[in-house]
Amino acid sequence: MRVLLIEDDSETADFVLTGLKREGFEADHSTSGTDGLARLFKEKYDVAIIDRLLPELDGLSIVKVLRSANVETCVIFVTTLASIEDRVDGLNAGGDDYLTKPFAMAELTARVNALARRPTTGAPDTVLHVADLELDLIARKTTRDGKVIALQPMEFKLLETLMRNSGRVVTKKMLLEQVWNFRFDPQTTLVETHISRLRSKVDRDFPVVLIATVQGGYCLRDPAAPPAATLREGNQ
Repeated sequence: MRVLLIEDDSETADFVLTGLKREGFEADHSTSGTDGLARLFKEKYDVAIIDRLLPELDGLSIVKVLRSANVETCVIFVTTLASIEDRVDGLNAGGDDYLTKPFAMAELTARVNALARRPTTGAPDTVLHVADLELDLIARKTTRDGKVIALQPMEFKLLETLMRNSGRVVTKKMLLEQVWNFRFDPQTTLVETHISRLRSKVDRDFPVVLIATVQGGYCLRDPAAPPAATLREGNQ
């Protein structure tokens, strides 16, 4: 899989490129918006990872030009701009995903893999669905069977991680990295406690359980999906 990183900060670029190559991606790097845009027109990439704040041409402008020219390369914005308005601007410009700095490399590679698996439709994936559970990433709203579920910020991020890996085993290590940005096990019941709270809100009042404890970790899956086709271990 070919990935283009457009990032002018050398420390961030080294961190991302090292992580991508370690995971087996073919990764190229541009340090300016104009060079990155030229590469995206000239070469075929599966995913572009683009900073919002770039010299010469900003990230939003890059994606707007790409989409106006019907270039459908999947785009993940990585940026320090973290407000809901910033997310909306990035997704409305044609971005497919939005990740704020600082981030765990495991989360970025998971999102790259998710975009690479997804058929290109030209529409940003801002609402996640598993069975009758819906997670709106922009409105920060969670519903199941049409009923609103109130989640705390960490519960929301935990559920987002499980839904993005729907049908796959998500280990405790993955959750510590992707939700809490821990690169070590703090030897606490942090994950178990939050999973328990999440289950009490997502599953307790509904006839079908979506979040299961499985060998190796946890799995959120649509019970109507064929187990053999969907239940598999995550990529970590």
